[in-house]
Amino acid sequence: MAGHRIFKLAFSDLYPNYTQKAERKGRTKAEVDEIICWLTGYSQAQLDELIEPGNPVNLEEFFRDAPKMNIARSQITGTICGVKIAEIEDPLMLEIRYLDKLIDELAKGKAMEKILRTLPTPA
Repeated sequence: MAGHRIFKLAFSDLYPNYTQKAERKGRTKAEVDEIICWLTGYSQAQLDELIEPGNPVNLEEFFRDAPKMNIARSQITGTICGVKIAEIEDPLMLEIRYLDKLIDELAKGKAMEKILRTLPTPA
């Protein structure tokens, strides 16, 4: 069975959609980058290279080559694009929807500590 056509979409083409969605809601590119790095293990320098306009790395390659997918991503639940995350069977589509869900939570004003599934640091 052939993969979904989104798998071949260049990450550098999708990335501006994430930042625009966040910025429209008063969030920042830095927060988007922090989420992506948290989820995938890419460093900021690696991410900067991947989001360079014209970079041909597609979503399949982006997730396949991610340095270390965060184990806490299994805590991401809910619905994205009308589909329950728990019901997504394709492993690559699940990774894509995890990222979509995190960006959605950012745009909805959720605190970064909650988005990144971490405990707040005591004051």
